[in-house]
Amino acid sequence: MLEGAKPLDVGIPAQVFTTRASMPYEVRVCGAAPGLVTGGDGLAYYVAHGLDALAWADIVFVPGYRFPDRDDPPGTVVDALIAAHDRGARLAAISTGAFALAATGLLDGRRATTHWHYTRALAARHPLVRIDENVLFVDEGSVLTSAGAASGIDLCLHILRGDLGVAASNHAARRLVAAPYRSGGQAQYVPRGVPEPLGERFAATREWALHRLGEPLTLDILARQAEVSPRTFSRRFVEETGYTPMQWVMRARVDLARELLERSQRSVEQIAADVGLGTGANLRLHFQRILGTTPSEYRRTFTRGE
Repeated sequence: MLEGAKPLDVGIPAQVFTTRASMPYEVRVCGAAPGLVTGGDGLAYYVAHGLDALAWADIVFVPGYRFPDRDDPPGTVVDALIAAHDRGARLAAISTGAFALAATGLLDGRRATTHWHYTRALAARHPLVRIDENVLFVDEGSVLTSAGAASGIDLCLHILRGDLGVAASNHAARRLVAAPYRSGGQAQYVPRGVPEPLGERFAATREWALHRLGEPLTLDILARQAEVSPRTFSRRFVEETGYTPMQWVMRARVDLARELLERSQRSVEQIAADVGLGTGANLRLHFQRILGTTPSEYRRTFTRGE
């Protein structure tokens, strides 16, 4: 962590990737050197590890910190991040931690995001970075960035899904009392023009749909459940989730299929029917389009003991 590290940004990855028997991670907190690090918001941290911890880490999180637009991080930190990336580690920034990643040059030519308040400052300081201010997080493979603190949870759960599968990610989300999945493409904040009761109603509609994924779900059916017109439902749904209603339904069905592939021995054909995709061929088509792999390969990757 850097001087001025934000408390939530530090705590989120530590808690999501907690060192416990059910999680195959070891979490270490480090600074530019072992010892006291002055944090933001009146807190300070005593860290046991220096930059040598980056020499073995598979994932390096850079929490957000105060005044990132004033000075670049210390050269020793930049060099350590570059060295970790060069040997294959993933670098993930939460909120204004994106400034430290940008200082390495590893974000040049790539999409990235940060807290909406700092997107212009990041673009001005690092003009080669393709800033996207309208998303919760960006996954560029070996470098990942997220918006404000809460979206750090979304980024961590996204990484967990890729590492261990959707069941483990959903388990962690339940432990954190967090939403199990928000797309990285979702807007950082919902415009104030959306009435609050409408948002609550749509959340209820999404929950209703999640329990009926094996049934026909059309735009008209969802809009009728939400008690608004299909046009209004579609427009507001995109604002709330980052997806059209039917894109969201399809991803929810693929997510349910992922969980069934991990937790059951049901065939691909049976799972396709269970999640409302009809045939195994249809499931394979959407699985490949959304996840870039096949159901069978996914099962081999994420089913323990096989």
